[in-house]
Amino acid sequence: MSHKKYIGAHVSAAGGVENTPLNAHKLGASAFALFTKNQRQWKAKPLTEKNIKLFKERCEQYGFAPEQVLPHDSYLINLGHPEEEALEKSRVAFVDEMERCMQLGLDRLNFHPGSHLRSISEEECCERVAESINLALDRTDGIIAVIENTAGQGSNLGWKFEHLAWIINGVKDKSRVGVCLDTCHTFAAGYDLRTAAACEKTFAEFEKVVGFKYLKGMHINDSKGEFGSRKDRHHSLGEGEIGWDCFGYIMGDSRFDGVPMVLETIDEIIWSDEIQALNRMALG
Repeated sequence: MSHKKYIGAHVSAAGGVENTPLNAHKLGASAFALFTKNQRQWKAKPLTEKNIKLFKERCEQYGFAPEQVLPHDSYLINLGHPEEEALEKSRVAFVDEMERCMQLGLDRLNFHPGSHLRSISEEECCERVAESINLALDRTDGIIAVIENTAGQGSNLGWKFEHLAWIINGVKDKSRVGVCLDTCHTFAAGYDLRTAAACEKTFAEFEKVVGFKYLKGMHINDSKGEFGSRKDRHHSLGEGEIGWDCFGYIMGDSRFDGVPMVLETIDEIIWSDEIQALNRMALG
């Protein structure tokens, strides 16, 4: 059987979101990630009719279906914030991001789960994240909230598979929650990926604790930080501490079929080469 792998990169939305399908197409990508607004600002201008129309037309033109696109929310949002006012601000912004995805005809939104800022417990923070997701799902339609696992820097949650499971457990509508696995984050968090045997073990653990049925996206990155370093520092494929075996393993495994797999590696000049290399492995 042929594996269906959607492989691309997180492309620039400079000049308007409608440029992202074009930028992805130029890379020879079959998937892409984007920010629907400036990721370092709370508020952004609403999408215009023109933005929306051109985005949809270009997705169709270049063959990007919703399941091949992984929008990412603003880095400022913390859905597990310990303080009410900041939590509310994040929740409002998250709903806005979901609404933008709805306008663009997309079906999922990738986000970092949140940080406890060392003032509430991990479990309490996970409960807040789940409640934030529930509130957002109540106010939107058709968008899956896709939780990204983290490297575990600072007080960031989501670096243990258990955190992801706790959050999913608290979400009422399980059909609208999923996970994005970032290979660099997974490795930095202490799950080994350096060999096929290590991958076997790590992904068996993921299946047991979370479940592949929740996998809705991936970030394909090598790691500058060492194994278990809890440092979120991406590297080009094969140039970091993880190495090529991991990426070959993922490309050859049908459990990773049908989800957008997106490079966030550090040298965008070679993205098209990296995409080609992954495509070859997927066909291998």
